[in-house]
Amino acid sequence: MPFSLYRPISLHVFARTCLIVALLPIASAQDITQTCGPVRFEGQTGPFDYRYERGSILRDVESNHFPPRVEALIRGVSASVPIGAELDYTLVRFPNHHRALVSMIRLGEKTGSQRPSGTQWSVECYILRAQRYATDDPLVRMIYAQFLGLRKRYPEALAQLEQAKSDARDSPFTQHNIGLVYLELGEHELALGQAWNAAAMGFPRQDLKQALQQAGKWREPPP
Repeated sequence: MPFSLYRPISLHVFARTCLIVALLPIASAQDITQTCGPVRFEGQTGPFDYRYERGSILRDVESNHFPPRVEALIRGVSASVPIGAELDYTLVRFPNHHRALVSMIRLGEKTGSQRPSGTQWSVECYILRAQRYATDDPLVRMIYAQFLGLRKRYPEALAQLEQAKSDARDSPFTQHNIGLVYLELGEHELALGQAWNAAAMGFPRQDLKQALQQAGKWREPPP
């Protein structure tokens, strides 16, 4: 699947998402700051929103700290600098840098550590910091949902996707990709609904429909 960060996993079907959302504890901004540090540091330039800042600042950060070899977790820019430190630098300046978040998650998986060498906080903290900084970024929530799903924290994962659907509003591309994450979580009916919605919004790609067909879960939408 084009959006997938990890191999698909099979989950049990949980209670409907609206009930899940109501029951989940909500961490306050103060709690996140105490655990994961402030999003903005005194004297810091930035942070910047990865969705909108696409100029020289982003190019400088990516060329010096997030080149392809760092993204691929091969090595740091310098042999003496851990990959985690390069990802940390990138995510402090651009907390919701989607590709760097994915690389940070993969680094945690690769090293078997919740806090890889060179990082200031846990892997999950970087995602929480991104959410706190860019509260309406649906892709951060989709990335978090996959992270939670791998850790069998399924109700939390579904809650993240429910909010992502709201944040995505009338973006058929994002709604379609949310369906792909639902499919990874084994939520075939929710994925089917997303496929219908994206198609009704005029989205032409068939990735989600084809995946549902392969799983034997596809149905045509009702009239």
